[in-house]
Amino acid sequence: MGQTLCRKPNFPKTLKLQQPDLTLSILTTALRMASDASNNSLQVPKIQIYSTPNDEVTPFWKEKYERDAKKYWDIFYKRHQDRVVGVMIDDSVKPKFQFFKDRHYLDKEWGHYFNEAEEKVVLEVGCGVGNTIFPLAATYPALFIHACDFSPRAVDLVKAHKDFNESKINAFACDLTSDDLLKHIPPSSVDIVTMIFVLSAVSPEKMPLVLHNIKKIMKPNAYVLFRDYATGDLAQERLTCKDQKIGENFFVRGDGTRAFYFSEEVLKSLFQENGFSTEECGVCCKQVENRSREIVMNRRWVQAAFRLDNVNLEIPQSLKEPEDGFDVDISEGFAFEMFGISSSRDEITEFKLQDWNFKIKLLSKEFQHTCKSTGLMLWESARLMASVLASNQTIVSGKTVLELGSGCGGICSMIASKTARLVVPTDGDHKALELLNENISSNLDKSLSSKVHIKKLNWGDKEHIESVKKLTDNKGFDVIIGTDVTYVDEAIMPLFQTAKELISSNQGDENIEKGLKPAFILCHIFRRVDEESILSAASCFGFQLVDKWPSRTITESPCHGMINSWFEGRINEDDIENPALNIMYFHAK
Repeated sequence: MGQTLCRKPNFPKTLKLQQPDLTLSILTTALRMASDASNNSLQVPKIQIYSTPNDEVTPFWKEKYERDAKKYWDIFYKRHQDRVVGVMIDDSVKPKFQFFKDRHYLDKEWGHYFNEAEEKVVLEVGCGVGNTIFPLAATYPALFIHACDFSPRAVDLVKAHKDFNESKINAFACDLTSDDLLKHIPPSSVDIVTMIFVLSAVSPEKMPLVLHNIKKIMKPNAYVLFRDYATGDLAQERLTCKDQKIGENFFVRGDGTRAFYFSEEVLKSLFQENGFSTEECGVCCKQVENRSREIVMNRRWVQAAFRLDNVNLEIPQSLKEPEDGFDVDISEGFAFEMFGISSSRDEITEFKLQDWNFKIKLLSKEFQHTCKSTGLMLWESARLMASVLASNQTIVSGKTVLELGSGCGGICSMIASKTARLVVPTDGDHKALELLNENISSNLDKSLSSKVHIKKLNWGDKEHIESVKKLTDNKGFDVIIGTDVTYVDEAIMPLFQTAKELISSNQGDENIEKGLKPAFILCHIFRRVDEESILSAASCFGFQLVDKWPSRTITESPCHGMINSWFEGRINEDDIENPALNIMYFHAK
């Protein structure tokens, strides 16, 4: 009795068809064409697999996938974390992941952004188990890397990695659509943000929240290096044939995790609308081909680099816009004819302090609500610091003094000029500098004004910094003062960077108790930027808080109580206009 043997098609082992969900008709067609090709000398055209779109998932499931997104990703990492092998490191077993493959293409694609000769700070968004950060750390040892992920389990796997080093990598769990990155990373401190197959997991309507969040910790002109799924990808075609569509180009996988597929136009528009410019952007395509069945399958992804548009980092400028969307601009003649008044935007305000009687020209209150610069008015922090200097000339006596963001008033600089050796008030706003020059000329006699040198200084601008420092023969300043210059978080890092470059290098410990060590003094009200963020930025540039007022908690400092002594018997604290005012006294380490 004979036997009939049925043989399976002899497909190459390296060309597996990873399409278990193809419809029967498509499979039948593909196999029939492959069979016909073997019996026909004519070349059969290759076919491209596409599938028929079906209805979207119900509103109930859309809401559930959104609500439980973290849970689905945690389950994902739990399922795949078991696919590891043990590796002996320092007499202990460390896991090495087999499912998650390291991304060694980063140096090839974006190596020019990292530049191994420079120390840079990187944030990896959606770090997973570290397939981006560990190859980067190995290739560029000078990098410091922040790594965050939606899934706490993924972060735990990063920390368990054999190459994890907490002195070089800061790993933490974070939902970028709701958690503030500033709780983990100092403002304006990151050079490069990498987003590798991560933004696609976020609902399209929440993507702007992610970009807004990362902008807060990026330096001006920092980069986002981006790679993610593109429309027309094989995975999208597979999901389209199921009832797994959430929205336009947005799908849910079988394990509950979600994926958005970007077009080049949508991606560019998303970043540009949120303050980034496009450095490079393109769609990449790799074809996976099963020659025996004449099937071509496309893997598509979009790769781009975006640069954070430069922001104004001079003195923190008020972000107030005109309430009605326009500036008031009435000519002198028209205003006089119509109303019998002058339309001048400037007004004179008097400020009396001990034996000083200042007449300060600044922007009229009538127009302050239309002003984009905070430097055209006189703030209460400047009034308080001026009172402190007037009652405690030892702070500046015989020293070189720099005022950052002096605005148009310059009252602190003018009072410091009485006993200081050199005083340099600075600002980045052209109108503020014009008024500052007028105010100093009209309020100081020549013996004092000759010691005052007004300079333009945009924080972080190397040319401006060098020009200011030359006034001290490149020795730096003994005292740096800033009043209400901590208004917006984007400016805090450039503020301390500039102070670091301009403070005197004479950092000896002698006479610290007398306050003779070079100092950086801030007087302000905490508004958009809290104390923790200021201290974090200060630490990044080597500044140490040694005293503060009104809090008296820094008992271990030799300067403890110094600021309090400035008030004793000299200034009545009950007369201070705003009880929310603070003074912070820093030394450079």
